[in-house]
Amino acid sequence: MEIYQGIILGILQGLTEFLPVSSSGHLVLGQLYFKITEFTLVFDVSVHMGTLAAVVVVYWTDIRQMLEAIFKLLASIAGSKPFVPLFKTDANLKLAAFIIAGSVPTAVIGLFIKQFEQVLFSSATLVGCMLILTGTILWISRRYYHNENAMAKFNMKQAVFIGVVQGLAVIPGISRSGSTIAAGMFAGLDRQTAAKFSFLLSVPAIIGAEILGVKDALENGFVMNLATIYGTIASFVVGLVALKLLLKLVHRGKFHLFAPYCWLAGTLVLLSKII
Repeated sequence: MEIYQGIILGILQGLTEFLPVSSSGHLVLGQLYFKITEFTLVFDVSVHMGTLAAVVVVYWTDIRQMLEAIFKLLASIAGSKPFVPLFKTDANLKLAAFIIAGSVPTAVIGLFIKQFEQVLFSSATLVGCMLILTGTILWISRRYYHNENAMAKFNMKQAVFIGVVQGLAVIPGISRSGSTIAAGMFAGLDRQTAAKFSFLLSVPAIIGAEILGVKDALENGFVMNLATIYGTIASFVVGLVALKLLLKLVHRGKFHLFAPYCWLAGTLVLLSKII
C-alpha cells in the first residue's frame, strides 16, 4: 500500500465512520478500487483505532463520569454497602449499565457474522444493497424526530435493541452510526440521546473488535508501515471533524439528509457490477 493510498483510505474511514454512510462499506470499495490486498487487516485495525480516539476525545467527560460511577459501585460492593439504589440515583451508572447490556448482543452477533467475513468483505454487490438499505432507514427516521429529552425514560429494552442493531451493522454497507441512531429514535429516544448512546456504545464494540483484529494480525504477521501510520492519523483528525459535524446535523433534525447519498452510492455500485 502506498502512503497516499493509506491517507485517502484513512480520510475515508474518518468521514464514513461517523457520517451515516457505512465506513466498512466504503473501505471495502476503496480497497477494491486500489486493488489492495496486503496488510489490510493491520490497516483496518489501525484506522478504526484512530476514529475510536476521536469518540473518546468528544465524549471524554461522559466516559470519565461513567468510570467514576463504576468505581463507586465497586467500592460499595467491597465495603458491603447497599449498591442496588445506586442504579436508580446515579444517571452515569445507569448509562454504563445500558452500554454493557447493549454490548452483549453486539458481541454475540458480531462474532457470528465474523465467521463469514471473507465473503461479506469482498462483495461489492452486498455493499451496494446494504447502502440502499441504510439510505431507506435514514429516510424513515425523519418521522421519528422526538423533541422531548427521553434520557429519563431510557430503559434496558431500548439499550438491548440498539445493541442488536449495532451487531447487524457489522455487515459492510450498513452504517453503524446511522442504523443505531435511527434505532434509538425508532425506540422512542430523542435524537440527541440516541446519538450520544450510539457513539458511547461504539466504544466497547470497537475495542472488542480491535482486540480480535490485533490477535489475527499478530498471527498473520503484524507490519506497521508508513501508509498505516499516516492513514491512522488522517482517520483521527477527519473523524473528529466528522463526528462534531454529524452531532450538529442530528441536533438540527437533518440526519435523514444522508439518505440520497446512500441510495446513489449503492445504485452506482450495483450498476458498476452490471455494466
